[in-house]
Amino acid sequence: MIRDALKGKKADPKTVSLIMVYSLSSALSISPLEVYKMPVELVKDLLSVHSSIEKMKMEEMEKAENKAKGAGYGRR
Repeated sequence: MIRDALKGKKADPKTVSLIMVYSLSSALSISPLEVYKMPVELVKDLLSVHSSIEKMKMEEMEKAENKAKGAGYGRR
C-alpha cells in the first residue's frame, strides 16, 4: 500500500499523510510530532521546496558526471 503510494498510485488520505510526515521529518531532521503541529499548507510548501532542492542537486550531480565522462575520467 505505501509502496504503491510512493510510486504515484492512488492512496488513502491516512497513507498520504503518513508519507508526508515521514518525508518532512526526515528532510528537516525533526520529530514527526513537530510536523503534526505544523499547518498543512506549511508542510506542503516545505515539501515542495525540499523536492525542488533535491532535483537541483541531482541535476548538478548529473552535469558533473557528464563533464567527468567527457574529460575521460571513469574510463578504464
